[in-house]
Amino acid sequence: MELCTACIWTSAQWSQTVNPNRRASYHGFVRSISTSPQRRRRSTLCVMNAATTSAPVSSQSVTHLPRSNGPGLKSISSNKPSSAMEQLDIERGVCIPFRKYTPEMVRKKVLDSRGSILSLASRGVEIIWKLGFYWSSLMYDFLVGRDEEIVPYRARQLRNLLCDLGPSFIKAGQVLANRPDIIREDYMNELCILQDDVPPVPNQVAFSIIEEELGQPLERLFSKISSETIAAASLGQVYRATLRETGEDVAIKVQRPGIEPIIYRDLFLFRTLASFLNGISLQKLGCNAELIVDEFGEKLLEELDYTLEATNIEDFLENFKDDPTVKIPQVYKQLSGSRVLVMEWIDGIRCTDPQAIKEAGIDVEGFLTVGVSAALRQLLEFGLFHGDPHPGNIFAMRDGRIAYVDFGNVAVLSQQNKQILIDAVVHAVNEDYAEMANDFTRLGFLARGTDVAPIIPALEAIWQNSAGKGLADFNFRSVTGKFNQLVYNYPIRIPERFSLVIRSLLTQEGICFTLKPDFKFLEVAYPYVAKRLLTDPNPALRERLIQVLFKDGAFQWKRLENLIVLAKENVSKMSSNPALKKNSSQAARSQQLESKLDLTETIKDGARMFLIDAGIRRQLILAFNEDSKLHVEEVL
Repeated sequence: MELCTACIWTSAQWSQTVNPNRRASYHGFVRSISTSPQRRRRSTLCVMNAATTSAPVSSQSVTHLPRSNGPGLKSISSNKPSSAMEQLDIERGVCIPFRKYTPEMVRKKVLDSRGSILSLASRGVEIIWKLGFYWSSLMYDFLVGRDEEIVPYRARQLRNLLCDLGPSFIKAGQVLANRPDIIREDYMNELCILQDDVPPVPNQVAFSIIEEELGQPLERLFSKISSETIAAASLGQVYRATLRETGEDVAIKVQRPGIEPIIYRDLFLFRTLASFLNGISLQKLGCNAELIVDEFGEKLLEELDYTLEATNIEDFLENFKDDPTVKIPQVYKQLSGSRVLVMEWIDGIRCTDPQAIKEAGIDVEGFLTVGVSAALRQLLEFGLFHGDPHPGNIFAMRDGRIAYVDFGNVAVLSQQNKQILIDAVVHAVNEDYAEMANDFTRLGFLARGTDVAPIIPALEAIWQNSAGKGLADFNFRSVTGKFNQLVYNYPIRIPERFSLVIRSLLTQEGICFTLKPDFKFLEVAYPYVAKRLLTDPNPALRERLIQVLFKDGAFQWKRLENLIVLAKENVSKMSSNPALKKNSSQAARSQQLESKLDLTETIKDGARMFLIDAGIRRQLILAFNEDSKLHVEEVL
C-alpha cells in the first residue's frame, strides 16, 4: 500500500525517538505527532489522496468470490493478493505505520513463551473437543430433520459454550451478535443477550495488581475503597474508592490477572484455524477469514491496554469540551497504567430506569434529544465513536446531561469514512440507490470490483419500505433486520468498526424506546443532519448540500425549505434543554449550541458560488423563474 511522504517520515521519526519497549498503539502514535496540541481528535492520521483511495487497487485487493447462494454477484480478482492487515488499511483510507496488533507479533509472543507448545496443544484439544461436540449435535439435528425446530435450544447452548470457553470466546460471541454476514439472525438474537458478568477475582488479588501497577500501597492513595466490586466482566472489574489527597470519589478499573497470555494464545489459535477456512470465507463473505480474525484481534488487544482507554477518555473530553449537555469522566493518568485505570466517579441514573429519571425531574424528551445528537456528533463529526453504549455505560445526570463511561471499545472512523457515510445519507435522500451501493464498496462492505447491480433493487426495497412509512414508524431495528437478510444472501462483509457503529445505534435506540416507547429516532436525527449540512463550513459538506438541493439539474425548493425547518427544530430543542440552563457558565462558552439558526456563512458561500460557477448560476436563475413565475416567496 502506498504511504504518503508524511507517513514515511513520521514512521522513521517514531522508530528513532520512541523507546521500542514502550507499550503503545497506533492511537498513541497519532497523539504524539499531532500538529495541534490543543486538539487531540484522531479521526485521521494521514488521509490518503482521494484519487488514490477511490481508484482500483489491482495489485493489492484480495481475491474475492461470490457466495454460492448469492444471486449472481461477480467480482474481479487480482494477481497479487495483499495481507489482511493491508486490506484493512485500504478500506479505512488512512495510513497506520504503527499498530498494537499484528499476526506476527501474536505468533512471536505465543511461541516464545515457556511451555508454549504444551499450552497450545492443551487449549487446542479443549476447543476442538467442545466445539466439535457442538458441531456434531448440529449435524445430527440436520440428519434427523429437526434442525429448524431446535434452533432456540442450540442458540442458548452456543451462548453457554462461549461463556465456558473463556474471555476470548465471550468477546467473539459479542462480535458475532452483530455479524449477520457470518451467522443467521436467530443465533444473533441469542448472542445479543450474552453477558460477560462473571465471578470477580478475590479482592486481595485485585488490590495487589493495583499496588504493583501504581507502585504504592493502597492506603497511601485511597482513604476508602469498596469491599465488593461494582461490576465484574470477562477482562476486568471495577471498585469505587475515595482519593486520600482530594477526597474525590473515583472508579478503579483493574484487569484480571494473567489474562493477556490467554488472549494471545487464543488469538494465535483463531488465526491458525482461519487460515484453513479462507476458501469457505472467500466464497461466503468475499474476504479472507484471516481478515476477520485480524479485525477482532486489533479491537481485543486495544481493549486490554488501559493506557489506550485513558487516551480515549481524553479524546472524548476534548471533543465534548464545549458541549454542556454531555458529561465525560476525568481520567487520573498519574494513577493509571496498562492494567489499572482510575477515573472520576459518575453519580448518575441508569438509562434503563425510567421511573427514577422522571422522579429526578429530568425532561425525558430533552435528555433523549441530547443523547441522539451526541451519538451523531461522534459518528459524523469526530470520527471517534463509543462502541459499547449498553445501559450500564450510559447514565442520565440529574441536571439533564448524558454521561458516558467505559471507553475501552471505540470505533475510529477516518475523514474519508465520515464523508462516505454522509454521502450515503445524501444518496438515501436523493433515492440514488446505485450510488448507495457504491458507498458500500467504498466503506469496505463489498470487495473492490464487485458488480453491485444485483444489490441495487434490494437496497431500494429495504429503504423505500422502511422510509415510506414516514418518520412515525421508522426504526433502525426494522431496517437492520431487513439488511441482515441482504447481508446473508450476498458476499457482504461488515467491517468491525461499522459493526460497532450498528450495535451502538441499535443499543441507543433501544434505550430511547425504554424511556419513551413512542420515541421517533429519526425525528431527532434528521434535524441534526439538516443543521450539519446547512451550517458546517467544510467544503466536502457544502458539496453534499448541493447534491441534496439539485436533482436532475433542477433546484429543489421543497428540500431547502424542509432542511431549514428541520435545522431550526434541532437548534430549538438543543437550546431549550435544561442542561444548558443548569450549566450556564459552560453554555456561554459553547460554540456548538446556538440559540438560533445562523446561515450567514452558508449564504456567503452560496453567493460566492453563484458568482464563480456559471453552471450553478444558470440553474439557480432557471429555478427562480421556474414555471414562468418568479419564486420570490421561496427565496425569502
